[in-house]
Amino acid sequence: MNEPLAERLRPTTLADYISQKHLVGEHGALTQQLKSGLIPSMIFWGPPGTGKTTLANIISNESDRPFYTLSAINSGVKDIRDVIEKAKQSGGLFTVKNPILFIDEIHRFSKSQQDSLLQAVEKGWITLIGATTENPSFEVIPALLSRCQVYILKAFDKTDLESLLKRAIENDSKLLEKNIVLKETKALLRLSGGDARKLLNLFELIINSESSNNIVITDELVLQKIQNNTARYDKTGEQHYDIISAFIKSIRGSDPNAAVYWLARMIEGGEDVKFIARRLLILASEDIGNANPTALVIANNTFQAVTTIGYPESRIILSQCATYLACSPKSNAAYTAIGKAQQLVKETGDLSVPLDIRNAPTKLMKDLGYGDNYKYAHNYEQNFAPQEFLPDEIKNTKLYDPGNNAREQVHRDFLKQRWKNKYDY
Repeated sequence: MNEPLAERLRPTTLADYISQKHLVGEHGALTQQLKSGLIPSMIFWGPPGTGKTTLANIISNESDRPFYTLSAINSGVKDIRDVIEKAKQSGGLFTVKNPILFIDEIHRFSKSQQDSLLQAVEKGWITLIGATTENPSFEVIPALLSRCQVYILKAFDKTDLESLLKRAIENDSKLLEKNIVLKETKALLRLSGGDARKLLNLFELIINSESSNNIVITDELVLQKIQNNTARYDKTGEQHYDIISAFIKSIRGSDPNAAVYWLARMIEGGEDVKFIARRLLILASEDIGNANPTALVIANNTFQAVTTIGYPESRIILSQCATYLACSPKSNAAYTAIGKAQQLVKETGDLSVPLDIRNAPTKLMKDLGYGDNYKYAHNYEQNFAPQEFLPDEIKNTKLYDPGNNAREQVHRDFLKQRWKNKYDY
């Protein structure tokens, strides 16, 4: 059997698992759950090749539980019910060690398919482990999501990937037959995009393409061997992320021609329309914002429309939205403002709310001065009364700086007129 290197190296214990220390380290959530023997239903969310399937198998092995697996691509409600029935018969009804049902690409399940899992999860007939590359908040129904812990898996970093390559050279029986020197790794790491499975597949391809048993891995060799083996569009691989990046950057750069081209690449590759629409929705706020508030409305309507009608007609709606956003004035002022505010919160902690703007629903709170001296804006000329709304420790801090465009110039003029003695607008 010609088993791929990624399969031959798949770890079977947490001790052998590389990366995701926040989950499998000494104090990681999964480590503690395995020690206690109490395994909740969970969703693993992360990019391809980060070990979601491997972790599910390890949890099953180390907790000594029956393991069932389904792929959302080719499974229906009947398959789910069949597995649940088997799980119930294997002792899942009256034991702590109920069987594990692993569902790969759970985001591809329809609402009815996800609904069919609810009772089994709620009754404890199975422990569900779902794997997804998409945000579960959008793709998993709320009733099922509320019954699961969500764990985020991160793309492997440089150290993790290099450790994986060294492990392959030192431990894989087939590679031990050759003298392999890992001289340079930059090209391999870049092409893998943090995907461990893809890294090992590329590495094995290079090794197998060499006739000599003495192989020195260099960036030049990697690029030479891989250039002719790149997939046109892989919805779960590097091109998925590269092309959506090119699409977003084209819109941000106000080039509707490039935006439509990259959109066509995704459409021809069969990309999920909701994934594209979600990215447009984010961009409408992050990169356009108050420079053209209508952009967010159009992007939101686009998301709703393509969710309803799907391919092929949704391509027209996506094109309309993408070209509209590309031709809109740009501003990241709102995005920058919340970033600054979050950093300020991290640096200053939980500062007290000033007394004059606190809520005072009880007599005791009123006696303590809650709400004293608060100026109700509508009682003043132009519906405005200068007062301090920030905690004393950070008063006069300007976080929102309107962008350089016609719409936000109106904001700037408004703020300058109102706060001329407080903020520098």
